[in-house]
Amino acid sequence: MQVAPVLEMRDISRRFGSTQALAGVSLRLYPGEVHALLGENGAGKSTLIKIMTGVHQPDSGQILLDGRPVRIGSTLEAQRLGIAAIYQEPLMYPDLNVAENIFIAHAGRGPLVDWGKMYREAEAILNQLDVRLDVRQPARGLSVAAQQTVEIAKALSLQVRVLIMDEPTAALSAHEVEQLFAIVRRLRAQGVAILFISHRLEEVFDIADRITVFRDGRLISSAPRADVTVEQAIRDMAGRSVEQLFPRRHTVRDEVLVQVRDLGRQGAFHGVSFEVRAGEVLGFAGLVGARRTDVGLALFGIAPADHGTITIAGQTVRITNPRQAMRHGIAYVSEDRRGLGLSLPMSIAANITLPTLRRYLNPLGLLRRQTELATAEEFRRRLAIRAPSVEVEVGKLSGGNQQKVMLSKWLNTRPRLLILDEPTRGIDVGAKAEVHQMIDDLAAEGIAIILISSDLPEVLAMSDRVLVMREGRQMGIFTRHEATQERVLAAAMGQRDAVETARWAVSEG
Repeated sequence: MQVAPVLEMRDISRRFGSTQALAGVSLRLYPGEVHALLGENGAGKSTLIKIMTGVHQPDSGQILLDGRPVRIGSTLEAQRLGIAAIYQEPLMYPDLNVAENIFIAHAGRGPLVDWGKMYREAEAILNQLDVRLDVRQPARGLSVAAQQTVEIAKALSLQVRVLIMDEPTAALSAHEVEQLFAIVRRLRAQGVAILFISHRLEEVFDIADRITVFRDGRLISSAPRADVTVEQAIRDMAGRSVEQLFPRRHTVRDEVLVQVRDLGRQGAFHGVSFEVRAGEVLGFAGLVGARRTDVGLALFGIAPADHGTITIAGQTVRITNPRQAMRHGIAYVSEDRRGLGLSLPMSIAANITLPTLRRYLNPLGLLRRQTELATAEEFRRRLAIRAPSVEVEVGKLSGGNQQKVMLSKWLNTRPRLLILDEPTRGIDVGAKAEVHQMIDDLAAEGIAIILISSDLPEVLAMSDRVLVMREGRQMGIFTRHEATQERVLAAAMGQRDAVETARWAVSEG
């Protein structure tokens, strides 16, 4: 007997001004099923979620709960119907403890709190998830993974029937993702319908029972996971094949731009040695805790090395701050674009010129506004930043376009060495392909690039050589020919045969 859907979105449409965000899309969520929703930024995923949770109302179409039409007029109404959402950045009250955060959304709590009962019920819900957390602990000290667990517990306390998970793993380590997935599987076994949204396809194919793809506000495909391949999902999302995602040409020149010898920082990493030539992409691979980012921070002077040497264009230099790094032609694109890479309330133009602001001042110290705007407009065209004007606030752009603004900001410093730390994290397939094309174009111009990425297929496809790290130690460097996924992973896990292969590749290369 076919199980009836808990929630059905039928022929939903929604327009914002001239933009058709959703055009007649349908989605069925069944009890005890993980339903993955894929799509590029702008595909309509967020709009659908906001309609499901009562933030927006559809222009047309029907919402059915247990086969009966309903109107979800607010987030409180969605909660009352058993629909809840958790997001990439959990919505916590940091000064309240775990139990208080779990029950904060309960209406009609009354003027008095039975603290003992609240703590017991909070512990019971966490036990249901097989999670051990101190319910009296303030939320301020929790990891992102623990905060998401509290958000799930909050949903369970409201008798959740439909749980929406929007990019829940973006800020988690591999171990934390496994812990989260264990909780998801328990919820599935308890009959909860789960809508799972992620740009990480490997995770989608690990956890999902069904995969649906949106593109440009329309439903493109929906099928059981067993009937969908990664290549097909990418093609449905982007309208292009997987082979087009990595358009790497190889334009390495003989000139060694940067040479690093025995670089290290106490308590972080040690013994890192490599060189990067003009036009070369040197990939940094490794598992969580490999300390690859620490090497990038040292090269850019944010967290300087305390031993070893850095030689740039034949000159040994000492880098103790970012200003010195920029003076030597080094730029660093941070993995945290929202927290460290961009000023979201500022315009595209202001962000692009921020590191080089002195270049745009007149003799009186006043900003030459037209010159700034002209520079920003040049980068908007060059990197195809999708915005009506360079005076738009960066915070209003999609993740992929924010990433392009951050790249523009550092390209405007005219670097010789560009360090890209997780440049495609949290952006959709189409934007990822555009970033890959930019990397290829920059290498062709003779810029040396260090590519730090947790996406191993990306590292292997885009790199001329791959440096593998493990727990702050360099395991070796593979040539492009030798850098297979199996060898790189084996070296990252410290397997001796792979490490010897990497050393052989360095000596031969």
